[in-house]
Amino acid sequence: MPEAKTIERAREDEREGKSPSTQASEFVREEMDHIRAGKHGARSAKQAIAIGLSKARRSGVKLPPPRASSQSTSTRKRAASDLRAGANPKRPSPARSRATEGALKRERHGAASHTALARQARASAAERGASARQAAGRKAAATRKRATR
Repeated sequence: MPEAKTIERAREDEREGKSPSTQASEFVREEMDHIRAGKHGARSAKQAIAIGLSKARRSGVKLPPPRASSQSTSTRKRAASDLRAGANPKRPSPARSRATEGALKRERHGAASHTALARQARASAAERGASARQAAGRKAAATRKRATR
């Protein structure tokens, strides 16, 4: 279960009109904090991010599944399932939660290192075109919270 403060920060982002991916970033941040604190590990930075996105969808963030070209069929199905689970939340199965936590505890903790995240970000950006990166920058600049003086 995500922490209450993480859910509140995501809700605040939603109230401010920020995109679902920005709202989901709060859950990804929480996941990185958990790995760095030693709560559990992850096989890679990509898996750590995926866990955060899954938690976001299950917490009600309206983050659509990835497009057909970018991810495998199983990943898209899982994302769609998480999105449905977030629409009508139920308590997670304790046995399943323990099993997942146990498996993650055996994984390494370097997945959330700055180096691993930088490598993942560069690889992800390289897959996108220059115009897509430019558009993202423009959108970020347009929706940036301004400092009030």
